[in-house]
Amino acid sequence: MSGSHGDGHGDGLHVPGHTVVHHVPAHAALLGVVAFVLVVVATPATEPLAYAGYALLLGAAVVLAGLAPALVLKRMVVEVPFVVFALLVPFVAAGPRVEVLGVAVSQPGLVDAGALLAKATLGVVAAIVLSATQHPRALLLGLSRLRVPDLVVTIAGFMFRYTQVVLDEMRRMRVAREARGFEATSVRQAKVLAQSAGALFIRSYERGERVHLAMLSRGWDGAMPALTDLRRETVRRGAWLPAAVLPLAALAVLTVQLTTSRGLAP
Repeated sequence: MSGSHGDGHGDGLHVPGHTVVHHVPAHAALLGVVAFVLVVVATPATEPLAYAGYALLLGAAVVLAGLAPALVLKRMVVEVPFVVFALLVPFVAAGPRVEVLGVAVSQPGLVDAGALLAKATLGVVAAIVLSATQHPRALLLGLSRLRVPDLVVTIAGFMFRYTQVVLDEMRRMRVAREARGFEATSVRQAKVLAQSAGALFIRSYERGERVHLAMLSRGWDGAMPALTDLRRETVRRGAWLPAAVLPLAALAVLTVQLTTSRGLAP
């Protein structure tokens, strides 16, 4: 189910391996991650121990998948916008104020910011484990198994296929700028970077038009045949069990934490 590396889809995020996490079928892994994220999102902001439990579960998944901590941390850079937003919440939220490092911030905002940061981090790490242990083509096949509309699967497939192409084009443009002595050392170079971004957009748009015309000339009808035919295959019942471990364990953590909290409440 993992697919080969030479199938035409980019596999820059996939880390080959033969661990128990790698062997979970993609369609089951997708649902498992979605269920885990739903449990995390449903957790009240006032239950920090539950978030700690989820973090331990994800840490175990990372270890079982054989992923290097440095790789996970590097890919967590995509979370930076959420971190910035979470840091601003205590300063703009209403409610009683408390001092943190000599600065007065909103107490409810501080709790909400912590919960937001925890949920975002857990969701990002879960997505990193999924993308690292499942080949992009396997994820597309998994979406098709789950009866996701063909148009959505096709769009996702083109995103996987051409993201690396666009990134390579961006690297070539950067090399061309540097070959001409360009260095982005101040805001005065912002105009050049903006022009490069505009040129990259135009090139990507034109490439998309050429690809679309080429597909139409070959009789493309809006759905990938291999993905459509896959829906006829039978799904093994046992495939769901490994993927259910993470969300069920998270649900158990939440249940225990909520029960304990209510038992300690006056």
